[in-house]
Amino acid sequence: MNYLIVDDEPIAHRILEGYCAELPFLKKVGNAYNALEASAIITKHKVDLIFLDLNMPKIMGFELLKTLPSPPKVIVTTAYKEYALEGYELDIIDYLLKPFSLPRFLKAINKITTEKEEKKVEMSTVDTKKNERFFLKGDKMYHQILMKDILFVEAFGNYCKVYLTEKMILTHEKISTLETSLIKEKFLRVHKSFIVAIHRIETIQGNQIYIHDHKIPIGQTYRSKINTLIARKK
Repeated sequence: MNYLIVDDEPIAHRILEGYCAELPFLKKVGNAYNALEASAIITKHKVDLIFLDLNMPKIMGFELLKTLPSPPKVIVTTAYKEYALEGYELDIIDYLLKPFSLPRFLKAINKITTEKEEKKVEMSTVDTKKNERFFLKGDKMYHQILMKDILFVEAFGNYCKVYLTEKMILTHEKISTLETSLIKEKFLRVHKSFIVAIHRIETIQGNQIYIHDHKIPIGQTYRSKINTLIARKK
């Protein structure tokens, strides 16, 4: 995480640099002693986080923040508590009143890392929901397919047979093309002509996978994937 210190007091820079040195993932990209210096650094470098003082000459801290089209994360470091409400309206991460301790500094940094993890979970959820279903052309119409209903896919020349819990759809799709529409964590290519839904596998015996009344062969070159799957489930 690239950080920039914006403060007109040199001692404030030294204190923040000392605190940041305790966290290896923080990398300083510059020191600015006024808003103009800060703008120049932000223009030239990728800045993920600004430690921003408010009471600076000519242009105040929040005035600088309002001029930035896509501002980085901001942790305010100031001796003036009366600006706190305005800061949160500008979506700052935290508001540190000088002098602040290392534990209080770490608490502010933790808010950033927690927010990032929450966003990762949100994006993962969105991606999963987005891919839970897709449309497949077969019998001159488009069928909406739910991932959870797929048993397995079988290559059939230039076509594919998609076996579902209630029916089978013959589609003019190659198996390699169809494979890209499936969630890779939930499906496994076990043969050049077969993809199976992992959660639908009932038993594995020798070079055969059993799903309901179907027997799916395991290709020699795909055997290692099955072994890895078995080992992971133990």
